Amino acid sequence: MRNFIFSLLAFLLLPAYLHAQSIKGQIQDSKGVGIPGAIVVASTSNTSTDADFDGNFAIKAKEGESLKISMLGFNSITVKASSDFMKITLYESDDTVLKDVIVIGYGTRKKIDNTTAISSIKSEEIAKTKVLNASQAIQGKAAGVQVISSDLPGSSPSVVIRGLGTALGGRTPLYVVDGMPTENINNINTNDITSYEILKDASSLAIYGTRAANGVIIITTKKGKGEQVTVELENFTGFRTTLKKVKMAGSNKYAHYSNVALQSTTFSQDQPVNTDWFDAITRTGTYSQNNVSILGSSETVKYFFSAGNYSEKGILNGLDYSRTTFRNNNEYKISKKLTVNQNFSFTSANASPKPLSAFTNAYKQSPIVPVRFANGQYGVSFVGANGFATSSGSSFNNVGNPVAQLDFFNEEQRSVTLQGGLKLDYEIIKPLKFTSQFNGEYYTWKQYNYEDTKNIWLAADPTRIASAYPATSNINLLTKGREQYFNWNLMNYFTFSKVFSDIHDLEVTAGMEASVKGSREKLTIVRKNVNQNENYWALNGVENAANVISYRDEMLNQTRLASYFGRFQYKLMDKYLFTGTIRRDGSSNFGKEYRWGTFPAFGLGWVVTKENFMADVKAINLLKIRGGWGKLGNQNVPLNNQAYSSGLNTYLGGSILNEGTTINSQIDPSLSWEITQEASAGIDIEMLDNRLKGTFDVYDKNTTNVILNTKPYATSGISLASPAHVGEVSNKGYEVSLRWDDKISDDMTYWIGGNFSQNTNKLKGLKDVTLSQIVGGNLGNGQNTKLLDNTSVGQPLGSFFMYEYAGFDPTNGKMLYYTAAGNQVTQDALAETDKKYVGSILPKSNFGVTLGITYKNWDFSVDGYGTAGAKVYNGKKAQRFSGENIEESLATNFWTVNNTSASTMAPFNQVPVASTYYLESGDFFRINNITLGYKLPIQSKLISACRLYVNMINPFIFQKFSGFSPELNGNGDPYGTQGVELDAYPTLRSFVIGANLKF
Repeated sequence: MRNFIFSLLAFLLLPAYLHAQSIKGQIQDSKGVGIPGAIVVASTSNTSTDADFDGNFAIKAKEGESLKISMLGFNSITVKASSDFMKITLYESDDTVLKDVIVIGYGTRKKIDNTTAISSIKSEEIAKTKVLNASQAIQGKAAGVQVISSDLPGSSPSVVIRGLGTALGGRTPLYVVDGMPTENINNINTNDITSYEILKDASSLAIYGTRAANGVIIITTKKGKGEQVTVELENFTGFRTTLKKVKMAGSNKYAHYSNVALQSTTFSQDQPVNTDWFDAITRTGTYSQNNVSILGSSETVKYFFSAGNYSEKGILNGLDYSRTTFRNNNEYKISKKLTVNQNFSFTSANASPKPLSAFTNAYKQSPIVPVRFANGQYGVSFVGANGFATSSGSSFNNVGNPVAQLDFFNEEQRSVTLQGGLKLDYEIIKPLKFTSQFNGEYYTWKQYNYEDTKNIWLAADPTRIASAYPATSNINLLTKGREQYFNWNLMNYFTFSKVFSDIHDLEVTAGMEASVKGSREKLTIVRKNVNQNENYWALNGVENAANVISYRDEMLNQTRLASYFGRFQYKLMDKYLFTGTIRRDGSSNFGKEYRWGTFPAFGLGWVVTKENFMADVKAINLLKIRGGWGKLGNQNVPLNNQAYSSGLNTYLGGSILNEGTTINSQIDPSLSWEITQEASAGIDIEMLDNRLKGTFDVYDKNTTNVILNTKPYATSGISLASPAHVGEVSNKGYEVSLRWDDKISDDMTYWIGGNFSQNTNKLKGLKDVTLSQIVGGNLGNGQNTKLLDNTSVGQPLGSFFMYEYAGFDPTNGKMLYYTAAGNQVTQDALAETDKKYVGSILPKSNFGVTLGITYKNWDFSVDGYGTAGAKVYNGKKAQRFSGENIEESLATNFWTVNNTSASTMAPFNQVPVASTYYLESGDFFRINNITLGYKLPIQSKLISACRLYVNMINPFIFQKFSGFSPELNGNGDPYGTQGVELDAYPTLRSFVIGANLKF
């Protein structure tokens, strides 16, 4: 009887089953953005499914059957199932933030459920600014994130998140691209990015343990979506010029100024030549990019292919850069329970670098010197009896010809980066999922530099002849180098996610990870007297061992990291939130007893607007309070280095006893990673029908075991400094972000927003040790501008240390400086003890603004960025020697016996000391990007969309600094050239025109 009943039921239900089919579609919000996690329920077939990350779904249902679509934060709707691909729009309920999903470490999280400080930047915001590196495009878009960029082709910006926490350790955030930890994202085409998340507080960062102290940036690249194949094309072309130029003295003013300084009539004040050296070494830069992507999906496969080519000719003559990228991301639905994701990227970059010191030489070289003399020889700084620059005479400065410098500099660089990985997701049972992911990264770099030694020697002095070239000197030098490494990462983790009794929402993640940074091989060979034809440089038998004057083969150690991690996320009644995280890392960088560390964190949240007492407060749509604490590590720090000195003589009674080898450095066995602890709190709010959205955060971040170099005890017999955990660095601050979105009519919408962050950084304390001084910011003239030692306690990192300028003496025009006692003296009477700390390259605040409007098919937007509280040093101005050029402002109204009321000091020829006279405000506000776009009203089966746009990048800047640019990344080292304008690439203004096509 039972079998008969089941057979009868199956027979009755058979027609319904036979008529069911796969109904496909996409669920979007009012702006056309896919809604991940939306629930689709077929009323008759009694089946259900969830939309994927892009809002796509597929469900077994009959055509015409009612489908109920619902999602937290949206008003539910019911539609009729259709065999055609369905486009379903859900409209936001009051809690619009409930739909947002952000990427966190080893998973995703609804923004409303997040208890940490994470800034999420949309892909369209990144792609809007046409730059090479995605981090340049986020400048000013995230509170608490300082991006110090450079327009030098191929360069990487410095990103500082919530202040600088280390002096000698690594300062770069950890980048995680599709699960692969990496150090640089110059290999990523910004058009391929779908999300850019910045993890800022320790509560969110602790899941990455020893690599998280400088912050983590998670980048997710695009995947396939949509029912049909979509082809997207983009092409843009841009033109670049210097944003700000420094006006130098013309030849006649230069001659007058120099004659007064020399107290002679060396130079004629009626010069026939007036060379603008900056114009002589620069050109209008151009750059372009072509991108193509193909994407789509089926029931079992999602696919994405992209290719891009970026090409740039820098403003410095001969400086070129190009990059070609290819990316393939696929997702395979192997079964109902098993999904496999594959990603692969290939990047090839070519560069023809030029020495940036050409900018400094162009600044310093005299305008009376021609680029070339009439006979075709390069102009040099020789002055004849007539007071004009000639090919013979006496030399009046040591500056080379910057045009010749560029012409003779011959270097090429090539690099290839491969990244790829496989990710497996297996649903063991409905609430439990297992994830396994492997990623690998291979990098190879090659370079050559050809130095035409003999011809450089001839060009430096037109009176020289080839036959006089020393026979023992090299005719030329060829330097060839290569570098390569392979890194890999493997992670396995479980995710349990379930809602109990409709009020307990629990997610637990636990797993392990292994990361290996492969040994980095570097090889450099220098040869002399090679064939001048580069086609013969690599042929066998062209040279012998005697021509190799330098051979350096380095193999840096492999480093390994083993990790165990877990995270507990709990939500009670949709309003009380708790997150707990723990990670345990073991690093091969450190001694056996000190290689393991544990990094815990927790976060709390309260969605206040879910409480009953907020039900009648209509003006506030969302109010969430959150806070947390965490412990982080920085393993990219100085390591122990055992130094040996040999050939030392030991004396006994005045005679040599023996020669031998001694250990000349001490080892700290407890050396390990720097540890940072941070407490933070924040508020998220949405008001006035969700038109006004904002966040406010405060934090207190302390690094208590900063590694600094210490001097050994005098009685130890050791002379070299050694690293030790002796310092403490503090960063305290707050961040605020606000944005207003509204519409004037159905055809017109607008927005205006901004963010502001304040940070106080200082070296908080030192243990009872004597530091080995770091003297930095070298100007190349015997002067330095920065100091880190025991006296630096209480000062910000990267502080300038120099003499304080006191004006000039009105009786003789000489520059005066304050002594430690407050007296005013000339530089000849100064002592090292008269120097003082006078500010830091670190800004106290950063801010960004954005505004825009859309009207029908038109869109217009403006983004700006600025900093306040930083100091920068005008290194070019401060490096002047005798006979070098000066700025127009100095040559116009200077002190003489006949002009004692002048605004500037008397001309002088001695090297100026580093002082606050050259230290200027680094405050600036720059319009980063202006975009105007228009979508063509195309009615075509082939072309689905076409948008034309024009961009102006860095069109305007408001700055106090008298140099080229107050944004000076230099070598990225706060105790190096960062913040010093010397050999610096200028900030550029760009005009871009482009088009996007979608098929």
